[in-house]
Amino acid sequence: MMLKLPDDGPARGRPLEEVLPGDGPGAIALAIFRALPSLAARLAAGRLHGDPDAIVGTNDSGDRQKALDVAAHEHVVAALRAAGVRQVLSEEAEDVALLNPEGAYDVAMDPIDGSGSIGIGAPLGMLFSILPAAPEGFMRPGRAAVAAGYASFGHSVDIGFSLGEGVSIATFDAEMGGFRIAREGVTLKPSAPVLAYNASNERHWPEGLQAWLRDVRAGKDGPLGRDYNMRWLAAAVGELHRILLQGGAFLYPADHRPGYRNGRLRLIYECTPIAFLIEQAGGLASDGQGPVLDRLPDSHHGMSPLIFGGREEVETILSYLSR
Repeated sequence: MMLKLPDDGPARGRPLEEVLPGDGPGAIALAIFRALPSLAARLAAGRLHGDPDAIVGTNDSGDRQKALDVAAHEHVVAALRAAGVRQVLSEEAEDVALLNPEGAYDVAMDPIDGSGSIGIGAPLGMLFSILPAAPEGFMRPGRAAVAAGYASFGHSVDIGFSLGEGVSIATFDAEMGGFRIAREGVTLKPSAPVLAYNASNERHWPEGLQAWLRDVRAGKDGPLGRDYNMRWLAAAVGELHRILLQGGAFLYPADHRPGYRNGRLRLIYECTPIAFLIEQAGGLASDGQGPVLDRLPDSHHGMSPLIFGGREEVETILSYLSR
């Protein structure tokens, strides 16, 4: 039984099914979102039934796969097969999976984002983008995507999505057993002094970004003229959800370490969905040289630098990076 606050009333917000169309990309997004409550319930159960953090393999990028990673992949793939999707590219599978040869759409996804935090209560998520079926498959710029979305598993289960006409956010209503729309037409604040980056990597960053960080730390007495705050959730989806709601900027740039010279996030199924949603909300998403959605993949699991957030914040960061 849910605790009721003094001013609580009936749940508000239209059911998700009233907003997403029942065909095309909308139907595929709906199939993904309908698969999430059972995944969220398993997350909430922690280690009561077994160890979701158990290592069961290694993915194409060399990251250790956990039991929850693989189970989430298989769970969502089953939903996409039933939805008629042609093929799926997932972080948890080396090869593209052909599901329905005559399908009209392809899906790229990261079934569990931030899986390093499984079992400690930190936010986790998933990301996906939807592309019209084409001979090139997934080897095309993100501009080819027609829809994108995410799920954020925290103290609430939230989803965000866009079919190319703005961003909407919904929250799971356990009493109804489905999602209700919480916000529509989400627009990013052009500037907000909350930054998300891994400070332990600063010394490896290009000099322009290190100069920016020095000015950030100088606060209102420095060239940027204001104080900043920092958040780092170690899950890009958690940062995306927070930035869409509150503004700010996220950085995972290229740096000088071997293996990080082209960034560390996967272009097709991490950076592209984020960039699609951020642009739809009026923000910017860059690889440090140009828009992420214009970047051509060099492989299915290739990586990219990523800087995203409010337009003015990202423009300032890019101006320092270009020095």
